[in-house]
Amino acid sequence: MLQPKSEAELADCLAAAKHPMAIRGGGTRPIGRAVAGEVLSTAALTGITLYEPGALTLVAQAGTPLAEIEAVLHAENQRLPFEPMDHRALLGTDGTPTIGGVVAGNVSGPRRIQAGAARDSLIGVRFVDGAGTVIKNGGRVMKNVTGYDLVKLMAGSYGTLGVLSEVSFKLLPEVETCACLILEGLSDQSAVAALSRALASPYEVTGAAHAANRGGRSRTMLRLEGFAKSVAYRTDALRGVLAEFGEMEVISDPDLVRQMWKDQRDVTAFAGQTGDVWRISCKPSDGPAIGAKIKGEVIYDWGGGLIWALVGEGHDLRKTLGAFGGHATLIRASEATHARIPTFHPEPAPLAALSDGLRRKFDPKGILNTGLMATAMPAA
Repeated sequence: MLQPKSEAELADCLAAAKHPMAIRGGGTRPIGRAVAGEVLSTAALTGITLYEPGALTLVAQAGTPLAEIEAVLHAENQRLPFEPMDHRALLGTDGTPTIGGVVAGNVSGPRRIQAGAARDSLIGVRFVDGAGTVIKNGGRVMKNVTGYDLVKLMAGSYGTLGVLSEVSFKLLPEVETCACLILEGLSDQSAVAALSRALASPYEVTGAAHAANRGGRSRTMLRLEGFAKSVAYRTDALRGVLAEFGEMEVISDPDLVRQMWKDQRDVTAFAGQTGDVWRISCKPSDGPAIGAKIKGEVIYDWGGGLIWALVGEGHDLRKTLGAFGGHATLIRASEATHARIPTFHPEPAPLAALSDGLRRKFDPKGILNTGLMATAMPAA
């Protein structure tokens, strides 16, 4: 295993490479087809290189543990806006999540509906392409973000365009308190209608989820965060907005609310259960109809725009769903299933051509996580 200790060493490794390499951060998100080749780990590229609490900006090397960053931010009453998911429970992995892995997967949690995805908080990157060239894009502070937006291109590229060495973020202040409104027993259609109404209100909902729980009673959750008086006022107001959907329970214990939304964020309901896990992105209004086609357990997030599905092993959920305005990603399955069913949603031919062109440009030797994001259009 190669483990460069600096960006210069990383560049030397990639410049000298003649065979495929498996790029690894903390090893907690083995999503995608198995990658052959020597492991190149960014785990030694660690450390926060710039933190300016007054400017709400942070710069860190890609291998820096996420927990280390969150601890430093917590001490200054600040946070990453996008609430990154921890995949370890769901995927049954160990290791240490790194900030570079978060960016490579564009990993975002329930707060995405209010604060945006990881890529929306990312203001700068440094990375090494497949030829060993160091590339910088964006800035270390928000006012310096200029040029071609390779920053957002790298977010969600899973190490196929380059190996991240440093990332820069804009931050937000931490919230003072939080509360959760709960509706029990709603159908998927009614739940998404309630979530949509809440999100369209002026009351700044930061979490909107629904667990269909087809084996029992469903639960619909709405989260409010901020100053204590504001949260109390908005909670009462939102109860009035949603009165027609039934009686509501309000949970105001911040520790309990945070644990509930951590479980939602990490999809712990599916952890340790037998079956494959799919992640489906769609229009919230399409969510209930898509969920109705799934034979298995379903959890909605992002107001219905994100669906987590637990289905039978080896089942190609895309064939069940058919064409729809979104995409389905196979998050957890056996290696044999990943080899048979593309992890990532097949792209239309024009988009696939653009993706292939980008990969050839940034990885001319074809050595970076080769085949990890490979897809194939379904047979006509």
